[in-house]
Amino acid sequence: MRRTLLASALAACLLPALAPATQAQPARTLTIGMGGVPTGYDPHYHSTNNNNAQLRQIFNPLIDIDTQGRPFGVLAESWRVVEPTIWEFRLRENIRFHDGTPFGPEDIAFTLARVPTIPNSPGPFTTQVRPISRVEIVDARTVRLHTSAPTPFLDRDIAQVMMLSRSIHANAQLADFNAGRALVGTGAYRHVSLSLGERHEIVRNPDFWGPRPAWDRVVTRFITNPGARSAALLAGDVDLIDAVSVTDVPRLSSDPRIALFSTDSNTTAFMFPDAARDNPPHITDKQGNPLARNPLRDLRVRQAISLAMPRDAIVERLMQGQGSPAEQIASRALPDRAQGLPALPTDVARARRLLAEAGYPDGFRMTIHGPNGFIVGDADILQAVAQALTRIGIETRVEVIPPAPFFTRATAREFSFFFSTFTANTAAVMLRQVVMTRDPQAGLGAFNRGHYSNPAVDTPLAEALRTMDEGRRNALVGQAMRAAVDDLAVIPLMYVRVNWAGHRNKVRYDAHPSWFTNALLASPAE
Repeated sequence: MRRTLLASALAACLLPALAPATQAQPARTLTIGMGGVPTGYDPHYHSTNNNNAQLRQIFNPLIDIDTQGRPFGVLAESWRVVEPTIWEFRLRENIRFHDGTPFGPEDIAFTLARVPTIPNSPGPFTTQVRPISRVEIVDARTVRLHTSAPTPFLDRDIAQVMMLSRSIHANAQLADFNAGRALVGTGAYRHVSLSLGERHEIVRNPDFWGPRPAWDRVVTRFITNPGARSAALLAGDVDLIDAVSVTDVPRLSSDPRIALFSTDSNTTAFMFPDAARDNPPHITDKQGNPLARNPLRDLRVRQAISLAMPRDAIVERLMQGQGSPAEQIASRALPDRAQGLPALPTDVARARRLLAEAGYPDGFRMTIHGPNGFIVGDADILQAVAQALTRIGIETRVEVIPPAPFFTRATAREFSFFFSTFTANTAAVMLRQVVMTRDPQAGLGAFNRGHYSNPAVDTPLAEALRTMDEGRRNALVGQAMRAAVDDLAVIPLMYVRVNWAGHRNKVRYDAHPSWFTNALLASPAE
């Protein structure tokens, strides 16, 4: 079983695909056709799968999560819980940034202090660092992170935060990273050139602290059109593509030149209703007049919307089996998801009755929003949702927007009902980020763009987030999940299956459930 490059090297010490750094090798170039365009190259600006995957080639976290969901050491060679509120990290020796600047404990303190200061972040990393009350530098290789309360997920949280340099990045802004000037990390690859939205080139870091990367040069081309990505692969213009279109999966699978690499992801796709405001935008009666109240605040309306969703049809017909219907917010791969929840039903007649009971016998009019090209089929899913809502009497219009402006506008609350996804390694983190009451000071609800709030979710979840005992914590997470599902904090749609395709004689890919696309997960076929 292959793992990530770093996990294989550092956790298992099995690197059959990698030659020793001293052995001469022919230069190897990997060209990737990537569907999702990063929204920014500051590693603390926006937590999205695309950003996090690309930037991991250049920057490193203290620890990371492998494709099996297990933490492994990166800049930290080991870590331990000293007390429920103290985590100790032992750093590797002789780590340097690409310009030769040493990496040390002061850089950790700088990084953790920097994260909450990033302006205009559409998806901040604040939640991951907010519990840390103090950074104690024990010695040149030992750091202790003190937390304000017991923090059982600190290892998984800190795995999301890439380390920067207190000297190199002291005044660096998003523009400096997007221009490439600040793309100086400790990672396996060095930045060479970047054309935003078009192309990014990196080369092997000869002074990398870990094993020699498999590729000497990596070129990532951003090809947002799925058909164009597949065509580039078949023409030999790229070696590997991600986000394979569901319509192209059968065709590429049957081509003897092409290998498909697939996995069920940690990603849930859902619709987010604004049940918080009295008068959200884009909702009117069928004549276009304002409504007296926000219909999405009524649980019966949210139940009607959920009952309208043809989840099985979306998965089987629209997505051609590339996923599974969702019955809760956390995907089936997550160990602490609620157990025993029934499938969410589809019942158009009951949905219409619920709308009438809520005072909308003739329905209403609504515009729904979503990104176009953030995940495979997102715009098509949104159209299916609109058709389903129209069938129960909610006259629905669709507006799709490129991902970067979409998430900025969603964060600014410009929408009333929108499509989104979230990826997490635990159900507790999924709930904390997406539906827990927003509290920027505490770092909670960072992706709760609908400003949903429910004590029945918050109370057990808050307890779970400070409970070190796994059994009790999972029970509390399950309680919070059931409350969120019962109240339809969001409308779960599906769990996403992700696919990559590459030239069989050139590349193998370790499919990542967080749908990371980067050279660290690719190995030569021979």
